[in-house]
Amino acid sequence: MNQQNMNIAVCIVEDDALVREILADWVRHASGFKCVGAHASVEQALEHLPAEKPSVVLMDINLPGLSGIEGVRRLKPILPDAQFLMLTVYEDADHVFEALEAGATGYLLKQTPRCELLASIKDVYAGGSPMTSNIARRVVQAFQRQDATVPESAKLSPREREVLELLARGYLYKEIMHSLNVSRGTLNTYVRRTYEKLHVRSRAQAVAKFSHFSLDEPGNRPPKP
Repeated sequence: MNQQNMNIAVCIVEDDALVREILADWVRHASGFKCVGAHASVEQALEHLPAEKPSVVLMDINLPGLSGIEGVRRLKPILPDAQFLMLTVYEDADHVFEALEAGATGYLLKQTPRCELLASIKDVYAGGSPMTSNIARRVVQAFQRQDATVPESAKLSPREREVLELLARGYLYKEIMHSLNVSRGTLNTYVRRTYEKLHVRSRAQAVAKFSHFSLDEPGNRPPKP
């Protein structure tokens, strides 16, 4: 059957009766969609969704009994082809990450307008991962903060660390090539990557930074010549 002529089967899991009915009404009256179920709890969803076979599930997080995140975690193995779209008031990155880890494919806030919500259902059905813009920004910021807490020395690969240690000990390039049994081109690649990760532009700067974090991290101290 042509996908354009198909109705996207949607289930809603939301404990607020008014919100649940509004969402169901939006889906029922939109061209290309059909509401195959609307439930007030994860427990009801676990009982009915396997028979309703939704393509997309709109899932609240704060539900009585099992949470929406736990609901996704339990329902995804039962309905592997269904896409779970979180629709919630929670904006913090922890809830987002937990939902995605559980198996959710998208994350929207409840104040999402009707047209945007329907577009997001289409998007997730087609293979996308819709996310409210300010939520997406929070996720990016969380990743950036996480990356900033990683020591620069920890970003180096074992071979890059070896190269830096030999540079710090005063080895010439040809001596490093011989010691590590690598070509000049390979060595240049290691040096370039090391400079990029340490945010330096010269051997002297790299050695200075290496000496700095070696003092802070005893395991990183170079061996004596």
